[in-house]
Amino acid sequence: MRKFTGFEKGINLGGWISQCREYTKAHYDSFISEGDLKTIRSWGCDHVRLPVDYNVFMNDQGDFLEEGFSYIDNCISWAKNNDLNVVLDLHKTAGYMFDTNAVPNPDAFFQDKDLQNTFVRIWETFAIRYGKYSDRVAFELLNEIVNPEFEKEWNEIATRAFKAVRAIAPDSWIIVGGVDYNSVSAVPGIEIPFDTKTVLTFHCYEPLVFTHQKAPWVIDMPADFEVSYPGTSIEYIREKSRQIPQACHGAIFAKNMDKLKIDDTFFTTLFAPALKKAEKLDLPLYCGEYGVIDRAPAEDSARWYKDIHKALAAHGIGRALWSYKEMDFGITGEHYAEIRQSVLA
Repeated sequence: MRKFTGFEKGINLGGWISQCREYTKAHYDSFISEGDLKTIRSWGCDHVRLPVDYNVFMNDQGDFLEEGFSYIDNCISWAKNNDLNVVLDLHKTAGYMFDTNAVPNPDAFFQDKDLQNTFVRIWETFAIRYGKYSDRVAFELLNEIVNPEFEKEWNEIATRAFKAVRAIAPDSWIIVGGVDYNSVSAVPGIEIPFDTKTVLTFHCYEPLVFTHQKAPWVIDMPADFEVSYPGTSIEYIREKSRQIPQACHGAIFAKNMDKLKIDDTFFTTLFAPALKKAEKLDLPLYCGEYGVIDRAPAEDSARWYKDIHKALAAHGIGRALWSYKEMDFGITGEHYAEIRQSVLA
């Protein structure tokens, strides 16, 4: 399995031009600056992952907005100035977002040709604008396909976008993930026209009941719900997970995880199916998001980060921590003050 050279240690810039607290010029102009990328470089990172929502650079009529693209342009320029690379991640496209409450019918994207055509047009435009930065900018087609029932449709849509980008930007890295919120267990189901500049990606927030404990957006998650890490056993974690419906469908419940244990083998066992796929194709593997909510016990969070970093490094998996600031996961937040240096190290 090849390494994703130049994209081995990174930080997400979540909340800037994606999942914004407000979609306004004032927010875009103030949330992230070049100084933040300088800080990220000082931590030893080699890249940032830049999530972007389509409505930042496209209006309701489908016209592109040059001012919206300027923030992507700025990020690439700042990254170059600070010797960082960029993963350009389309976090939300017309008619689809992983936050299924953010669009009227998110599953319509997989059946609506007009929405799919817009998606491909966005990627053709990205390729035209940013394909010339193939040594610095990688393209991630779409963040977190949720519904596993649309795996076949997603592979078909991703194939269209892949071919469209490749026709324009033959040397750019193209990153693609699977279904079930980009689950690591879904990587084997990714089927597109792989080439030598393809990267397989997944996200890892396992166990979800630990990394998302007390999260108000998780359905039926009590405000006082607490889970420790590593806890007493995988049975303990699964039992806690069964109390939260959304946490019952993660990789820890996958059919090939019967030997899973909450110990120093936990993440390596979780990653095994994805590693097998990447090794078979000789493609890099990339963990585009991972992190622990700022409501979890700090000492437990430090242990979780130590374990996942050990596994990612051992297998040469590139990664980007979620997230730089705010977003309930911000590594720069006060909650992380006492463990920040150990996490970054």
